[in-house]
Amino acid sequence: MTLDTWTLLPIADHAVTIASEIIRTTAPGVITAKGDRDMATEVDYAVEHAVREFLSRETPEIGFLGEEEGVSRTGNGLMWAFDPVDGTASFLHGIPLCGVSLGLVDKDMPRVGVIDLPFLGTRYTAAEGAGVQADGVEIQAGDTRDLDAAIVSIGDYAVGNDAQERNRPRLALTHELAARVQRVRMYGSAAVDLAWVAHGKTDACIMLSNNPWDTAAGVLIAREAGAAVVDIDGSPHSMSSLATIAAGPELVADLVELIAEAQKIAKHSLRSAE
Repeated sequence: MTLDTWTLLPIADHAVTIASEIIRTTAPGVITAKGDRDMATEVDYAVEHAVREFLSRETPEIGFLGEEEGVSRTGNGLMWAFDPVDGTASFLHGIPLCGVSLGLVDKDMPRVGVIDLPFLGTRYTAAEGAGVQADGVEIQAGDTRDLDAAIVSIGDYAVGNDAQERNRPRLALTHELAARVQRVRMYGSAAVDLAWVAHGKTDACIMLSNNPWDTAAGVLIAREAGAAVVDIDGSPHSMSSLATIAAGPELVADLVELIAEAQKIAKHSLRSAE
């Protein structure tokens, strides 16, 4: 099918409105364990069901991938990637740093993105080539040039199987960042991380992971705001990337170098432990 982002962006925006209304008006409800220290609430499932149903009516030709229940249908090269509550642990504890994230992926690249932060009252919308808006106002990423003046957010530490091993590079990264940047932050939501880079509230975010439902919308939003978004080796980011690094263009090379150094430290630490 021909991708018409101007037609699909309002549909995505309405889907996120449905999601946000449920989140703002419904208690978390029953908690379902998904693994070691990982969970989903009754609201996660209710939101995903509602949005899946809406989009199946409005765009039956487009596939759908939700965090909680996976792929419900495949499309002709297009896929909605949806996280009903990005930052479930925060939502469960009444912390407002959580969001709804809906992206449209076309051939491994995001083309439409909507993020809503329902407890902070901000919505980000973007279509490829058309810029990005926060509550209807055009925004741009920051222009910080030096790491020592940068606020950098990082993704959550790993839980579940092999968490100790997977956290070695994360802990090494935290150590290296703490020595180089102005401040390190951890918000617990990829939607918040990427949207705030786009909005210039933070200068960069680093996630040593890349799930399409977490990142599709935010990657496009950050790019349309003028940020560079790359994989762990500095190559252009796609939905099949290993990691997600978003920053002002002047910071990217230094961050990629810093991450590489942290990876070396983590590998040395692992060999020493053996």
